[in-house]
Amino acid sequence: MFLFENLTVYQKAIEFAKSVYCLTNSWSPTQQPLARQLTRAAVSIAANLAEGNGRSTKADRKHFFNMSRASIFESIALLEISQRIGLLPKQDYGCLRNDLEEMSKMESGLIRGLEKRVLK
Repeated sequence: MFLFENLTVYQKAIEFAKSVYCLTNSWSPTQQPLARQLTRAAVSIAANLAEGNGRSTKADRKHFFNMSRASIFESIALLEISQRIGLLPKQDYGCLRNDLEEMSKMESGLIRGLEKRVLK
């Protein structure tokens, strides 16, 4: 097992991507462009966390952690659009948004912790 797999934020990101995939899988063909963009953003959260942990310099790690956090913000906008046009029930929107807020706080802490650590 890789160390990043033990991160709570990584585990939450994986679960978030799974939830988004399950929710958007049944959307109609005309809704698939939004579904694909939302799924890509959701997957990007976990993927950039993993890639950042594979980098050897603090600057590289921070860059990928920031990209992961940016994907959280992108996901918020896409979820809101999905909810406003009736694709996502309000309850699902609220739960997923709460997950994103929690991950954002965790990633901010991860970035702050990285800034304090002594690396290359």
